[in-house]
Amino acid sequence: MTMPLRSAFSGFLLASSLVAAVSCGDAEQRLPATICGTRVSGEAVRGIVGPARHLHEFNRVSRAEATSAPCSIISGRKAVLSMNFYWTSDEPDVSRMQSRSLLDVTEPRRIESKYKTYIGNDGALSTTVCGPRSAKHFTLLVRLPQINPVDHGRRRDIEKFMRAYFPAAVGTLGCS
Repeated sequence: MTMPLRSAFSGFLLASSLVAAVSCGDAEQRLPATICGTRVSGEAVRGIVGPARHLHEFNRVSRAEATSAPCSIISGRKAVLSMNFYWTSDEPDVSRMQSRSLLDVTEPRRIESKYKTYIGNDGALSTTVCGPRSAKHFTLLVRLPQINPVDHGRRRDIEKFMRAYFPAAVGTLGCS
């Protein structure tokens, strides 16, 4: 081979190996198609989960029974996304929950939304009228345990996730 041809071929091999290495890395970070029983875009999930690997789900939610329960997305041995699904007869009093430290979301602020939604530094809460039998309100509490509670930098990612996830979750319940 002539020198320019050998150099071009070496460059091609190097580029091919880099593409293969990047592709393998992406395969390890592939996000599940559904999160806690709800389909949501991978982009919205990646924004809050970050570069987590080997994700698996722990899910105790039963939509048919409308039983309040947790669901977590775990990377290795650490929860990267914790959600609690609640069905209640009364709408949650967020200010009361916050004053009693029951909300477990730092600095929640209400946003403009079709649903009653609060976004915090490390989580969020959304609620709407929806539920079978005596449970009239569906509430979703989302917590991101890997996020520093005083860091305001992730609020947009959390809001983006809630704007995508909560309406989709409500849709799985037959409410809109």
